[in-house]
Amino acid sequence: MAIDPKSVESDRVLILDYGSQYTHLITRRIRFLDVFSLCLSGTSSLKTIADYKPRVVILSGGPHSVHTPGSPSFPDGFIEWAESNGVFVLGICYGLQLIVQKLGGIVRVGEKQEYGRMEIEVTKASGLYGSKNCGDSQTVWMSHGDEAAKLPEGFEVVARSKQGVVAAIQNQLRRFYGLQYHPEVTHSPEGMETLRYFLFDVCGVKAGWKMENVLDEEIKVINQTVAPDEHVICALSGGVDSTVAATLVHKAIGDRLHCIFVDNGLLRYKERERVMETFERDLHLPVTCVDATEQFLRELKGVDDPEKKRKIIGKEFICIFDDFAQELEQKLGKRPAYLVQGTLYPDVIESCPPPGSGRSHSHTIKSHHNVGGLPKDMKLKLIEPLKLLFKDEVRRLGKILNVPEGFLKRHPFPGPGLAVRVIGDVTLENYLDTLRLVDEIFIQSIKDAGLYDVIWQAFAVFLPVRTVGVQGDQRTHGHAVALRAVTSEDGMTADWYPFDGKFLAEVSQKICNSVRGINRVSYDITSKPPSTIEWE
Repeated sequence: MAIDPKSVESDRVLILDYGSQYTHLITRRIRFLDVFSLCLSGTSSLKTIADYKPRVVILSGGPHSVHTPGSPSFPDGFIEWAESNGVFVLGICYGLQLIVQKLGGIVRVGEKQEYGRMEIEVTKASGLYGSKNCGDSQTVWMSHGDEAAKLPEGFEVVARSKQGVVAAIQNQLRRFYGLQYHPEVTHSPEGMETLRYFLFDVCGVKAGWKMENVLDEEIKVINQTVAPDEHVICALSGGVDSTVAATLVHKAIGDRLHCIFVDNGLLRYKERERVMETFERDLHLPVTCVDATEQFLRELKGVDDPEKKRKIIGKEFICIFDDFAQELEQKLGKRPAYLVQGTLYPDVIESCPPPGSGRSHSHTIKSHHNVGGLPKDMKLKLIEPLKLLFKDEVRRLGKILNVPEGFLKRHPFPGPGLAVRVIGDVTLENYLDTLRLVDEIFIQSIKDAGLYDVIWQAFAVFLPVRTVGVQGDQRTHGHAVALRAVTSEDGMTADWYPFDGKFLAEVSQKICNSVRGINRVSYDITSKPPSTIEWE
């Protein structure tokens, strides 16, 4: 249960996803303009699309070719529906090629394939480019092999690349537009302005996506869902997401919310003590702490596969929540019917099942115990009030709810905890304790350097490999650890943080001198994509 997208007061923009790694960025960029946007499967039915009553539909890019049999496309009747309802349509990259092909133009394999930064030049004044004139140029991010060879009747070219390839098209009468490049990425420096011009100047979209409105609507939805005599359990992880979700639900139903914090043995250094103090002292949330370390580690013993670890952890969490619900039933005389979780929109996008029913043109990136790992026979019904929000939106909502700013700025911590930061079996030797100490040194060093708030997420990873070293004039055969720190806006894409060499040298020295058994430290300089932020 979450806010109904159809109840949002702002004009709605739907993004039909055809598998581009940048699709989520379109969604995020539009929300930054205070306009509500939502990502659906590119193969959603026409009824599904129409039910949202969008002002604008954006067709995303993707890895496909319109010439390939079975390549994804919008549903039959989409063009007629859009025109009869005054809906504006923007195709980006593959989306442009779909428009050209489906409306009677010709798309061919490009003689001059374009990838990366390219210069484009405006060839006709257009609302897509504001006040820019013919001949004005800008840098954009191209990623296409096919190109529009002949436009459908009534369409005109408004920008070309320096190589002469069609870069932007429009048919103002039919309200169809297209960009052969990706305006949503930072590599297109003026892309955000293009989206702004398109939404507000071309389409006349009205902004209205405000966190204050989200708060009011979520409280209304919660009160409509949870009957006056019903009770709710909230799974608190100690992270920003579950804490904001709990605070929101607590504001809606008060003491009928019963929070549980589970120490699963996979927490960071002194996490249990620190988090419980914040819950009780600052947030005044009713929290029961359960120590389930032995239970989780027993089930994880001998398990190497990361997805299997996630599923086991998800199953054990639900078992504990069910037991907690039974205890509350004996105490209250009524069994809680709902479970609150801090699931975010990126979790939904990257997990199984992806957003929108029937998506078949993208891959599952990860499964979470709070999204893809829940058992089918779970007795509790879910309340996920943050399910349509990105991380920065959650932080803004938390600020309105008076969650302490220091807590809101905490780096994300995965639901499976250190299980996805110890490669392989987490129960071997003292891997978990070793990782906790390494991680604490790294994070404290970042805080001491004044960099904690600049970095999206930082952590250490334990590598189950032996490495030769020299410590105390003796040959050692210890373990290696990897450090990871990334910058990001929403966790969907990320880049590694460029620490200076002196900082990394000092951190490495502290770790090797302070943590027994570690004699080698590496720093991960891989972006997302191609990697993910977490290691498992």
